[in-house]
Amino acid sequence: MAPRNLLNAEAVGKSYGREPVLDGVSLGVAVGERIGVVGRNGGGKSTLLRVLAGREAVDSGRVTRASTLRLGMLAQGGTFDADETVRSYVLGDRDEHDWASDARSREVLLALIGGHDPGRLDRVVNTLSGGEQRRVQLAHLLLEELDLLMLDEPTNHLDIEAVDWLARHLRARPALSVVVVTHDRWFLDEVSDRMWEVVDGKVEEYDGGYSAFVLAKAERERQGAVEQQRRNNLIRKELAWLRRGPPARTSKPKFRIDAANALITGEPPPRNEVELLAFAGSRLGKVVFETHDVSLAFGERHILDHLTWDVGPGDRVGVVGINGAGKTSLVRLLLGLQKPTRGRRVSGVTVKAAYLSQHLEELDDSWRVLEAVEQVARRVELSKGRELSASQLCERLGFGSDAQWTPVADLSGGERRRLQLTRLLMGGPNVLVLDEPTNDFDVETLTALEDLLDSFGGTLLVISHDRYFLERVCDRFVGLLGDGRVRDLPRGLDQYLDLVQLARSEIPTERERTPRPSGKSASSDERARKKELARLERVIARLSAKEAELHMAMTDQATDHTAVATLDHQLRGVSAERAEAEEAWLVLAVDVD
Repeated sequence: MAPRNLLNAEAVGKSYGREPVLDGVSLGVAVGERIGVVGRNGGGKSTLLRVLAGREAVDSGRVTRASTLRLGMLAQGGTFDADETVRSYVLGDRDEHDWASDARSREVLLALIGGHDPGRLDRVVNTLSGGEQRRVQLAHLLLEELDLLMLDEPTNHLDIEAVDWLARHLRARPALSVVVVTHDRWFLDEVSDRMWEVVDGKVEEYDGGYSAFVLAKAERERQGAVEQQRRNNLIRKELAWLRRGPPARTSKPKFRIDAANALITGEPPPRNEVELLAFAGSRLGKVVFETHDVSLAFGERHILDHLTWDVGPGDRVGVVGINGAGKTSLVRLLLGLQKPTRGRRVSGVTVKAAYLSQHLEELDDSWRVLEAVEQVARRVELSKGRELSASQLCERLGFGSDAQWTPVADLSGGERRRLQLTRLLMGGPNVLVLDEPTNDFDVETLTALEDLLDSFGGTLLVISHDRYFLERVCDRFVGLLGDGRVRDLPRGLDQYLDLVQLARSEIPTERERTPRPSGKSASSDERARKKELARLERVIARLSAKEAELHMAMTDQATDHTAVATLDHQLRGVSAERAEAEEAWLVLAVDVD
């Protein structure tokens, strides 16, 4: 007997202009189904969720929902009451003994809020950053008793550990139906048993998770889409990596191995590692970056401690770590943008590095997209014998022939970031450092970027929370756990998650082993620590309020790019101050009962 449907869409149409966003869409969500939604940015994924959830009316057709359906939705953006706290929003009027004795409540609060102490729960939600507000919204939904959960980009602002936790949490609740829009392909593969692709106003349905979707799409396109041969090649290449990549992914029953083998017969590996290594060596020589007994500290905060490490020609290194461990500081130190507190950094004489940071570079708003790229160069050599023109590179990264004539002033934040990356690649670097490169990119753009990086003949350093992207483009991983060390991870990201879990489980034991002072001196020290904690909490609250004001001002001034750049500069300074204050608060909080 088939499970009953919780909601149904029949011939649904929705338009915002002349072209329909949804056109004659019919589909349903059944009890216990897990559905992943993919498609190009602006293609209608979020609109589909809002229509199904009843947040927007349809122009034609209808959406019906079960009369007893309990539905929750994590949408882009959100509003909160002026004085609403994390406690009141997430836990409502539940008594403390009720939620504190509930294992699921404690688990959700720890994973998404960082804990359930008063210092965290009594914060006003409107003073939190956008990422923290998203975590609060998600925590609220996961503690509700729902039949259907709709998630629009739930992994944004989550680190690798939190994404891994969320996937395990959803798998442990089989009765909960989930529809999720995300560009995180690892998360889609872990959570979904069906896929919807929103394309040209239609919704194509596929059985299985992301890996099975790639296979089925390759089959469909091989049979009937000859005119889309370039897209088909990208999909086949990604499929080849999926089949030969991490064993955990290819061992799933839903991934039909025999069919995959037939499809990729004769398909070469994504990267010719021998050729790329030889090319990287000829461009870079033997030395890229070396650190000799390097330490890095900001005041009392130690980021790196006696680090001796080297990054060689052709290395493709993924850098992962807990928030605040110093991932960005590490790559900035390697690039010479940050001086070590002690020790020596060495850079090869032939190194030509390009750095994609998390902040957008300032561009001339009067330029067209193609003009902004050609300001750097007209042609670029990716690896031996492979060249691309500025226009070809733009097209590979999602700027079609028409979009290349779009003024920079009209680009969205995600498009500006894509343009920033295009300009970096056009400079022909032999060392590429990418700090969270996947932000605001859709799945197709990510696939195209991965294909480009397969041809990059140089050294690659990547910081990212996108596990799929890291595993796809990197051959080696290092992890930072906040203790000043950089650990090699031969087993990859699974080893990193094991180390994080082990480190967290040992914290109480360490506290128990730490001798505590006694008597009058202890009381005096305790009072001083609590007084400093109270001061830091006031500082954090003030800086959080300032951040909120700046975010609001940036929204109000969205069309004035000069004003936005000035506000963004101020915001970076305030965010850095708040991070430093929070770190100091956390250090003191460990010692206060």
